[in-house]
Amino acid sequence: MPDSQPRQPDDPAAEATALVLCGARLTDGRIVDVRLGGGRIEAVGTAGSLTSPGARVDLRGYLLLPAPAEPHTHSDTALTADHAGPGPASHHPDAIQRRATEAALLQLGHGATALRSHVRIGDATGLAPLEAVLQASRSLHGLTDLTPVAVPRLLTGIAGADGLAMLRDAVKMGAAVVGGCPDLDPDPAGYAEAVLDIAAAHGCPVDLHTDGDDPARLTRLAAMAAGLRHAVSIGPCAGLSHLPPQTTIRAADQLAAAEVTVVCLPQGGCSGTERRGTAPVRLLRAAGVRVAAGSGALRDVANPVGRGDPLEAAYLLASQSGLPAEAAYGTVSSAAREVMGLPEVRVEAGFPAELLAVRGEQLPGVLSLAYSRIVVHRGRVVARTSAVREYCDSETVVALDLPRQGRPDSGPGGGP
Repeated sequence: MPDSQPRQPDDPAAEATALVLCGARLTDGRIVDVRLGGGRIEAVGTAGSLTSPGARVDLRGYLLLPAPAEPHTHSDTALTADHAGPGPASHHPDAIQRRATEAALLQLGHGATALRSHVRIGDATGLAPLEAVLQASRSLHGLTDLTPVAVPRLLTGIAGADGLAMLRDAVKMGAAVVGGCPDLDPDPAGYAEAVLDIAAAHGCPVDLHTDGDDPARLTRLAAMAAGLRHAVSIGPCAGLSHLPPQTTIRAADQLAAAEVTVVCLPQGGCSGTERRGTAPVRLLRAAGVRVAAGSGALRDVANPVGRGDPLEAAYLLASQSGLPAEAAYGTVSSAAREVMGLPEVRVEAGFPAELLAVRGEQLPGVLSLAYSRIVVHRGRVVARTSAVREYCDSETVVALDLPRQGRPDSGPGGGP
């Protein structure tokens, strides 16, 4: 593939904030310089060929990738498993905002420059959790993009009337996506229909929680979604893996025909579903279903050890579901961005400067040992994670020229 041609900045001020990423390796093996400006990639050229009056970042030894996006997280409950005090973690808006902000920054450090967060509304808390996550989103502007999904509890029958009204209010408040958990409503099909109706009325995408273990329910959902102008996604759909193969294939064909995306959760479940495990990713992809991968719970009661790491999700899909490394990474990058309505990212001139540099030379090795990372959002470095591994002094370490803890001038304890 030829080098990308230079792109002129949109305005003269963009040149002042130009940044050059030097000596990065691309997945096709090329070693390149990448010049960023105005939030976009301005040029990609052979190493040492690009100049800029701005800063330079040395990426020798790093693989440069389109940044991941997180299509399924839960900011309002994130980090609540760490609560050490008596009773449950606080659901005061200030506490939710703090946890949502911290969780978003943790996931940004992993590489996700955009997040879609499912936020519960209704019951005693009303719209307060949504407002807290919206406040967190505003405070994170310029660091990462956090988009909330409104998740009501009930939408059908007499008990669901308040939920319907609250869902409409949530959209007016700023929820950009409508969702929910049909499986938890007495009338799951009615619940899904209500969400789709509100989405159609307000022009919103839909993102629903479901185990996916009821073929008739999936058939009806696919039929309803086929007429919607905006994107519809469901997940984590682990129940599809427990259906008879032919039943799963028919369901996958229907979802593909309706252009419904499945967002699987390889790292574990979330509070909106009951089943553990992962959707049948290879079968879904073979049927033409777009499959994205998310993190789900981030250290809450549904998954107290959830890491929220998109590269771990890709690693699990490669190691346990048998996807090639490139396809596995695509579920957390290109497919995730597409389901979230974000523009495509390639390491080519003209594309958004949403990038992740990971220490390593090839994608399989990066998914295996993704320790050191540099994250670029809107054309600037917003997070760095550096890992240093050293070994104690020994003949083997010296012979292999591995990094050693001890030095002749080391202080007490053998540290440099």
